[in-house]
Amino acid sequence: MATIKDVANDAGLSVTTVSRYLNNHPYISEDNKMKIKNSMIKLDYMPNSSATQLRANKTFTIGVIVSRITNPFFSYLIDAIDKVVKQTPYHTLIMQSYDDVDEEVRLLDMLKQKNIDGIIMASLENDLSVIKQYQKYGQIVLIGDKSLAQSDIPTIGTEQEEATYHAIQFLLNKGYTDIAYCTGGHFLNTKHGSSRDKGYIRALADNHIELNNKRIYTNIHTIEDGKHIASSVIAMSQKDRPTSIFAGSDEVAAGIIQTFEANDLNVPSDVAVMGYDNQPFSSMVSVPITTVSQPVEAIGQEATHLLMSLLDDKNYDVDVDKLKLKIVERLSV
Repeated sequence: MATIKDVANDAGLSVTTVSRYLNNHPYISEDNKMKIKNSMIKLDYMPNSSATQLRANKTFTIGVIVSRITNPFFSYLIDAIDKVVKQTPYHTLIMQSYDDVDEEVRLLDMLKQKNIDGIIMASLENDLSVIKQYQKYGQIVLIGDKSLAQSDIPTIGTEQEEATYHAIQFLLNKGYTDIAYCTGGHFLNTKHGSSRDKGYIRALADNHIELNNKRIYTNIHTIEDGKHIASSVIAMSQKDRPTSIFAGSDEVAAGIIQTFEANDLNVPSDVAVMGYDNQPFSSMVSVPITTVSQPVEAIGQEATHLLMSLLDDKNYDVDVDKLKLKIVERLSV
C-alpha cells in the first residue's frame, strides 16, 4: 500500500508539500497540484481521512437541518447547499427534524458531540435561547425570517412577514376579503411560520378585517393536507366558504386545486388559491399557481458561503439583493 512518502518521491516533491496539498493548504502551485494528483492516481494512494481530521481537529462535515426533505423547497435548498459544499473539503449531512423540538435538540447535540463542525438550520422549532447555547460547540447559520438576525446568530434572512403581508394585501386588492390561511405551525404558538402569521394578522388588521380562527388551518405541509382542506371547504355551504385560501406552500396549493377541480369547484372564480415558494411545478399544474417566489438557490448559496467563512474564521458579506421575495401572478387568483 502506497504511503505519502511514496507519493512525494514519485511526484518529485517533499512530503511537506504533499501533506499541505492533502490538507487543502492554499499556497501550492497548480503545477505541483497536478503532479500530486497524477502520482496519487498512479500509485492508487488513498489518504487516511481519520488522520487528516485528527490533525485539523475537524470532521469536515456540516449538518443541514430541515423539517422534511420531501418538501420540494428543502430539496432544492439542500441541492444548492451541497453544490457549494462540494467545492470545499467538507461533506453535507442532511438531518430532518419533522417539526419536533426534541428531535431538533438531538440533532444539535451532534455539534456538541463533535460529529459535525457546523450547522445550517433551515427550520427552527426551539426558542432561540436554546439554539444560542450550542454556538460554543461550533458554527451555526440560520435560514428564515430576517428578524432572526436580532438574536446575534448568523442568519440568511428573507422578509417572510413582509412577503406574507403583501400576499394577503394582494388578495384583498383583488376583492377577496374572506381569506383562509394555512400555516406549518400552530399559529403563533411555535417558531415554525410565526413571522408569516404576523404578516397575515397585520394585513387583516390594517384593512379592518376581524381575525376568524375558523379560517386558520394549522400544521399544514403536504399535498394531502391541501386535499383535506379542500374537502372541508367543499363540505361547507356556498355562503360559508372562504373566497380565497393562502396555502402557505405550492404543495398545499396544488392539493387544494386538484381536489376543487375534481369536485367541480372553479379556481379562482369559486375560490382563489395562492401558494408560496414558486416551485418549478407551480407553473405546470392545471391551474398555474399564483405564489410568493423565494430565491431558494441564492438562499442556499449565501448560507453555505457564510458558514464556510465562519469555519475558516473569515468575514463574508451576504448579498442581500439576491434574497428578495416577490409575488408571481398566475391563474389561480
